[in-house]
Amino acid sequence: MKAIVRSILVLFSYHHNNTQKVAKVFAAILDAQIRTPQEIGPEELQQYDLIGFGSGIYDGKHHRDLQDLADRLPSVVSKKVFLFSTSWDTRIDRIHSSLRVRLESKGYIIVDEFNCGGFNTNSFLKYFGGLNKGRPNAEDLKRAEEFAQGLKQKMET
Repeated sequence: MKAIVRSILVLFSYHHNNTQKVAKVFAAILDAQIRTPQEIGPEELQQYDLIGFGSGIYDGKHHRDLQDLADRLPSVVSKKVFLFSTSWDTRIDRIHSSLRVRLESKGYIIVDEFNCGGFNTNSFLKYFGGLNKGRPNAEDLKRAEEFAQGLKQKMET
């Protein structure tokens, strides 16, 4: 008999709700709630077997609210998490590094990471119609679905 894996997604998405579109795909497959960093505390997160942390990328890293929540988390032994984002820069090693370091320093295990393009109209880009218009698109959401299926399989074994 397979154990039930309790999953939750901690999401900060607001400009164009790019990351929320991806999170909804993950939530459906993982049977997970989606909460904002303001809606959940470090203690409550400890009740879950798998925690996803996601946002758009701002100044080369996840949103400050996710970073702050990670700073408040207790040290643990082998709690499983995954990171996800939408951005114009898809170099996952670079853009996820700040949050990854915060979590790993407290004993969290990053089981996987996901990124796809997201529509960006920040700063001067709005004057040129933005970058990645229409993203995440159907192909990105299909990749998100495959990613979530892979996570589910990893957690069930």
